[in-house]
Amino acid sequence: MAGRDLIGDVRFEIVDEEEEEQTDVDGIKEQVLRRPDVLAALQGRLHAEMLEQLPACVKRRIKALKKIQLEATNIEAKFYEEVHLLECKYQKLYTPLYEKRGDIISGLYEPTDLECEWDSGDEKEEQLSSDMKNKVKIEEVDTAKKQENEINKNEEVKGIPNFWLTIFKNVQMLSEMVQEHDEPILKYLFDVKVIFLESNPMGFVLEFHFSPNEYFSNSVLTKEYEMKCTPEEGDPFSFEGPEIYKCKGCIIDWKKGKNVTVKTIKKKQKHKSRGSVRTVTKTVQNDSFFNFFSPPPIPDDPEVEMEEETQALLTSDFEIGHYIRERIVPRAILYYTGEALEDEDFEEEEEGEEGEEEDDEDPEFNPGNKQRATPAKNVNPADCKQQ
Repeated sequence: MAGRDLIGDVRFEIVDEEEEEQTDVDGIKEQVLRRPDVLAALQGRLHAEMLEQLPACVKRRIKALKKIQLEATNIEAKFYEEVHLLECKYQKLYTPLYEKRGDIISGLYEPTDLECEWDSGDEKEEQLSSDMKNKVKIEEVDTAKKQENEINKNEEVKGIPNFWLTIFKNVQMLSEMVQEHDEPILKYLFDVKVIFLESNPMGFVLEFHFSPNEYFSNSVLTKEYEMKCTPEEGDPFSFEGPEIYKCKGCIIDWKKGKNVTVKTIKKKQKHKSRGSVRTVTKTVQNDSFFNFFSPPPIPDDPEVEMEEETQALLTSDFEIGHYIRERIVPRAILYYTGEALEDEDFEEEEEGEEGEEEDDEDPEFNPGNKQRATPAKNVNPADCKQQ
């Protein structure tokens, strides 16, 4: 009996050791899966070893294919350059429409009855409700008085008040930037325009037009983005189209005491030897939408590594600039009514139904060296016409 028990104990100990080893392996696997950089390094090493074992004649042919790929990449870059020129051409056709939109929003132009004809489901429901009330005689309306009140109301309201402020508050990406003290200023914003730059480097300028106000003397605030469309010599195959790599803001001429991008704080300092206390006033940066016009500088030398916080700010800045250019400006009225937001939510739900995991971050995006735009910012042939 004692012998059998001893053997049993040994067997159990061996099983336990195997379970521990399997647990360690599973733990290592889990850690690797949580570290995409480690996983990518392992995959890269496996690929390198696989290529190294290929016959010399196959390696030679692979080099020929890479040379062909490089030529194709250079052609792709030329294609995107022409896409940008085509975008500039069609922007000239959009401009009169956007100018008219701005005049209506600001109240400089009142659209005619014909221009206001738009058949919507809401209006049909309102008409049906009105007809039903008339049929059952729920209430009697003094038509003449109602029309008079409507005329007086229309005379008081000019254009579409708070049009762009409403859009900024509707869009989550922008609403996170807008602070409570920004809202009174953004009520003076009556137009946002996109100016495409045909020069080299290619790019675009966002223009924010303000009516006269008590906060700053500028009538237009600008944000310029530069893009590049040339494959990098050291890594040409990473090219995915034009990418934002630099941005420049403007100086806001704040009126005295109206600068919402800074705030004054008071600190008490105690003298080490005398023990006396003094109050020091210090000016620090304040959270504000208008910090958008003062982006952090980008070093001219690509070898200079930026701080992680600066990289994050620039990445976010590029995303916002691209989003305003590609979506907000072309479809402003739909963001004002919320219809564009519903479309975007619906698209995200449809993608999720495929059973694939969605990740907000692009695993291939590394803003460290060139602050490239995410894939959403790369110009696609389908985006030639701003949608």
